[in-house]
Amino acid sequence: MITKTVDILKKVPAFTNLNEADLEKINDITLQRSFRKGSIIFMEGDEGEAFYFIKSGKIKIFKTSPDGRELIFAILSEGGVFAEVTLFNDIAYPASAEVLEDAVLGMIKNQELEALISKNSGLALSIIKVLSRKLFNSQQKVKELALGDTYMRTAQTIVKLAEAHGKKTEDGLEVKLDISRQELANMIGTARETVSRALSQFKKEGSVDISGKKIIVKDMSKLKSWIQ
Repeated sequence: MITKTVDILKKVPAFTNLNEADLEKINDITLQRSFRKGSIIFMEGDEGEAFYFIKSGKIKIFKTSPDGRELIFAILSEGGVFAEVTLFNDIAYPASAEVLEDAVLGMIKNQELEALISKNSGLALSIIKVLSRKLFNSQQKVKELALGDTYMRTAQTIVKLAEAHGKKTEDGLEVKLDISRQELANMIGTARETVSRALSQFKKEGSVDISGKKIIVKDMSKLKSWIQ
């Protein structure tokens, strides 16, 4: 019988196409860790000794600029993978990870996984594919920051958050995340005031509604029109 952990491992992009026998092997080297909201899992610059997948909760991946500003790279939920960039590399964690909601994580130490995949070419190929995909997404984000219009980037970020964390309600797709307007601006890579103007415009046109830290996407097609 497949355990709950193995069921969740199937959702990890690098492991999606593995057979049950290989998933059980990974399960054998997986550690489970629980973290409370506000906990720091690791800081940028710490020794990169393991990568993680999320069984429950939400995790924020971010960097801190020299002047103290926070740049959010991603907010991840169940099935999300992070810190895999340290695989096959003797490097420190390039960003920090903080718990936004109480979380249960699967932790796989790089050294043990490397020993396992050295005997399994299928697992090695799957991991290479997911790392390549993440590299592409990172390059796209750099391109967006360099060339994109602020309203376009704001709309794009809300769409991504809605698709990843949205909950269907009678009013629309509700995105309720414990992040401030400033943190949203940091994620987009612009000033809080600029994001506020963009959100006001989206609300005025009827594509979103806003209440505190809650954003409700009322018209997804209209919001996506800013991206095109």
